[in-house]
Amino acid sequence: MRLTILLIAVTLFANNVKSQDAAINNLKAETSTKVIKKEADPTLWKWKKGGLLSFSASQGSLSNWAAGGDNFSLAANAYFNYFVLFQNKSFNWDNNLDINLGYVQTTSLGSRKNDDRFDLLSKYGYKMDSSGKWLISTLFNFRTQFFDGFSYNNNIAEFSSAFLSPAYMLFSLGIDYKPSTKFSAFISPITSRTIFIANDSLAKKGLYGVPVGSHSLSDLGAFATFNYSNSIGANITYKGRLDLFSNYNKNPQNVDLFMTNQFSFKINKYFSATYSLDLIYDDDVKLFGPNKNAPGLQSKSIIGIGFLKVLNTKKQ
Repeated sequence: MRLTILLIAVTLFANNVKSQDAAINNLKAETSTKVIKKEADPTLWKWKKGGLLSFSASQGSLSNWAAGGDNFSLAANAYFNYFVLFQNKSFNWDNNLDINLGYVQTTSLGSRKNDDRFDLLSKYGYKMDSSGKWLISTLFNFRTQFFDGFSYNNNIAEFSSAFLSPAYMLFSLGIDYKPSTKFSAFISPITSRTIFIANDSLAKKGLYGVPVGSHSLSDLGAFATFNYSNSIGANITYKGRLDLFSNYNKNPQNVDLFMTNQFSFKINKYFSATYSLDLIYDDDVKLFGPNKNAPGLQSKSIIGIGFLKVLNTKKQ
């Protein structure tokens, strides 16, 4: 009897040890399993906010400098960008604001602005397929400047722009292709563009295609805009936009162009080098040529080193 009880106890003890070993082995296997991180599903976020703020300045002074030059020069440029994006399973709503300001002061030329732009773009779209890449969208764009501007000929200043003079407002309906958050292409065969000249003295000159004495002009045409934003290197980011407009009412073959390019080269947490290149061609802006009565390709290029702050990107 004692022998039987002893055999039963030994058997139970062996089974218990075996089950504990199996549990320990399963625990080791689970803890050693490689954790695979799943990429965030972009359809889960509804609101995304962020932006960029940069400021650059340069100053120079000369004294008894044989090579010549201005005794004093100062240049300052600022750029502000902020975006608010909304997304769910059916709709996209993209909002973007760009503000550029620049100022130059020299002994010989005095003070001038070298950059001045306010640009608001809003686009609302309904997803046409399950991938969410194709959307039927409406677009609103408003662009102007803040301060008076002058064109210079032999250092003679001629008043050429002011706040809301000109200002461009677009309403558009079309197809939007968004294969990723980095790129979008919007094409519209139906776009209304209104040009405003609020300043009375500029309105009397008949500039920017607006008839003499009028303060606004509305046109109907085709419109396309392409937007791209991405990191193209370890410390290099690029943000670009290309707008094209063909006026059905006047010379539709002469396509108006508006293009912005912004490069940021990060030096450290707070400082960076920036390069911006803007190109504009408007067949109705006839301020160039020998007689100042012909259109031309407008270009603006600015290089600077200064403060850079990336505004926190938030998803909700």
